[in-house]
Amino acid sequence: MLSDIHGPDDLRRLSPPELDRLCGEIRSFLVQSVTRTGGHLGPNLGVVELTLALHRVFDSPRDGILWDTGHQAYVHKLLTGRQDFSRLRKSGGLSGYPSREESPHDLIENSHASTALSYADGLARAYQLRGVTDRRVVAVVGDGALTGGMAWEALNNIASAQDRPVVIVINDNGRSYARTIGGLARHLDRLRTSRGYEDFLRWGKHLLGETPVVGRPVYDLLHSAKRGLRDLVMPEGMFVDLGLKYLGPVDGHDIAAMESALTAARDFGGPVVVHCVTRKGRGYRPAEDDERDCFHGIGVIDPETGRGVPGDSRPSWTSVFADEMARVGAERADVVAITAAMLHPVGLQPFADAHPDRVFDVGIAEQHAVTCAAGLAAGGLHPVVAVYATFLNRAFDQVLLDVALHRAGVTFVLDRAGVTGDDGPSHNGMWDMSVLGVVPGLRIAAPRDGTRLRAELGEALAVSDAPTVLRYPKGPVPEDTPAVARVGGVDLLTPVDPLDPGNDVLLVSVGAMAQICLETARRLADRGVRTTVVDPRWVKPIDPALLDLAGRHALVAVVEDNVRHGGIGAALSQAVQDEGLPVPCRTFGIPSTFLDVGSRSQILSRLGLTAEALADELGRLVLRPLTAS
Repeated sequence: MLSDIHGPDDLRRLSPPELDRLCGEIRSFLVQSVTRTGGHLGPNLGVVELTLALHRVFDSPRDGILWDTGHQAYVHKLLTGRQDFSRLRKSGGLSGYPSREESPHDLIENSHASTALSYADGLARAYQLRGVTDRRVVAVVGDGALTGGMAWEALNNIASAQDRPVVIVINDNGRSYARTIGGLARHLDRLRTSRGYEDFLRWGKHLLGETPVVGRPVYDLLHSAKRGLRDLVMPEGMFVDLGLKYLGPVDGHDIAAMESALTAARDFGGPVVVHCVTRKGRGYRPAEDDERDCFHGIGVIDPETGRGVPGDSRPSWTSVFADEMARVGAERADVVAITAAMLHPVGLQPFADAHPDRVFDVGIAEQHAVTCAAGLAAGGLHPVVAVYATFLNRAFDQVLLDVALHRAGVTFVLDRAGVTGDDGPSHNGMWDMSVLGVVPGLRIAAPRDGTRLRAELGEALAVSDAPTVLRYPKGPVPEDTPAVARVGGVDLLTPVDPLDPGNDVLLVSVGAMAQICLETARRLADRGVRTTVVDPRWVKPIDPALLDLAGRHALVAVVEDNVRHGGIGAALSQAVQDEGLPVPCRTFGIPSTFLDVGSRSQILSRLGLTAEALADELGRLVLRPLTAS
C-alpha cells in the first residue's frame, strides 16, 4: 500500500483496516531502510499513526505542519512523496530533517529543538494580518522540545490572542534522547496518569449516589468547587491557565482518536493543545527494549537483532573524552558536568554512572546550562558543559556575559566540531571558533589526537579564572601524532629547523587537520618546498611563539575546519599584521555558506581541504615547480 501513497490526498480514501495495514508497512519500511543507512529510527517509529492522522485532518502544504524537532519527520516524508530512503543523510539523498528544497510540504528546516512554536506564532500572526482565514498552523512538538525555554516564550505569546488559531500537538513519549527530565516531564506524567475531572466526578457520583438526601448535595458541592478540583485532579490546568484549550491525553497510536481530537482542534478557532501519548520505537522490539534511548539515532545495524554491524574498531573522540572525564572525576571532587539532553551522545554516561550527584542534564536548554555553569563556578566547583558544537551557538550571550564577564572557570567541551556532514547544514560545528573568538579572556584548545585531548582537557580544568573550550570532530580518533619538539606552547610536527631563515611555508594545523597537513608537507617536499608543520594546541589566544615562527618563513598557511571568516587563520593574520611582520598569511577553511549533506571526507574534498589540493595551491603560492622531483 505504501507505494500507492503519493501525497496526503491518497490517505483520505483509506478505510480503518487499510490504515492499520499501512502503519505496519511504514514501520517495516523504516526498520529495513534506516538500519541500512543510519538515522533517527526510534522517534519515527513512534509517530506513524500520529502523522497519518495529521495528514488526513489537515491539508498540507496549504495547512502548515511544523515538526519540532525535525528528526521525527521521516513518516511525513514518506506520506508526501519521498520514499527513496536509499541515500538518507548522504550526498544526493534525502535530508534527515525537513528540507525546503525537497518538498513544499516542508515549511521550515527545523533540526534544532524548541523553535517550531515561534515559527507557528509568526505564521499565524501573518495570516491574521493578511486576512487569511482558511489556512491552519500546526506545530508538532516532541522528543523533549518543550524543555527548551524558547518554546515557553512562544507559548506565552500564542496564548495572548484567543482568536488566532494555532494547533499545538504535544508528542509525549517521555523522552528526548533518553528520558525527559525536570518539572515539565513530571507534569506530563501526571497528565498521562490523571483520570481527569469528569472521571473524578463520575467516581464521586457512583460512590455517593444520586439521592437528594445523601449524594446529590455532596455531588453539587463537588461541582461548585470545580476550579479547585480541576487544579487538584486535572494537571492540564497549567495549559488552561495560560489560555490554551487543552484536549487529551489522547492515545497517539489510535488513528480514530487522534483524528477526532485534531478535527476538534482544527475547528476550535483559537490556540489549542492536543496532548497525545506515544511510545518511542513502537513496533520494533530492539528499540522498545532499549531503555537508554529507544534507538533514537542509530548507525548501520542488523535489522533482525538491532546490533551494530562490524565497522571501524578505532575509538571515537567522544569515547576518549568519556574515559578521561571518568578518570578526572575520580581525582577531583570539584569537577561537575552539565549537558542539554545529550548525556550519552556527548560521552558523559560513564561520569554519571560513577558520580550521579555531580552530573546535571538540564533538558534542551543550552542557555540555562551555560548560566547554571557560571553559578556552579561561583559556588566553588569547576563545571564541564558538554554539548555538540552547533548547539553552543544558541547560548552565545550567556558565554559572553554570564561566564566570560564574570571570569568564571567553566570548561566547554564541544563534540562534533567542524564538518560533520551527514546531519546536514545545521549540524556542522563550523562556527564555534569564529563565534567564540570574540569573547574576551576565553581560551580554545583543539586537540589533534586522543593523547592531546586528554592533556588539553586537564589543562583546561586547571584554569579557574576564565572560560576554556575543548573542541573535536565527529568520528574515530586518529593515531597519535607525537611532536618532534615544542616551542613555547606550540608543537612542532616536522623536524625542519624553525631557526633556518630559508624555510618556505609555516603550515599551521588546527586540531584534527594534522594528518592532512603532514601529508601536504610530504607532497610539498617532493616539489622542493620546505615546510614546517606546527600544532598550536591552544588556538586562542595566539601564542607569541607562533608569531616568532611566522616571522622566519616566507608564507604562513592555516588549515582549519571552521569558517574562514573570523576563524583562527583570520586571528593569526591580524596578529601578524599587528606585529608588523612582512610575511603573507593564507587561510584554508570553510567558506561562509551552508554546506550540502555529505560525509566528512566528501565535504573536505569539495572544499579543497585535502593534501593534494593544499599542496597544489601552496606550491603555486611559493612559486615552486609543481612537478614531482
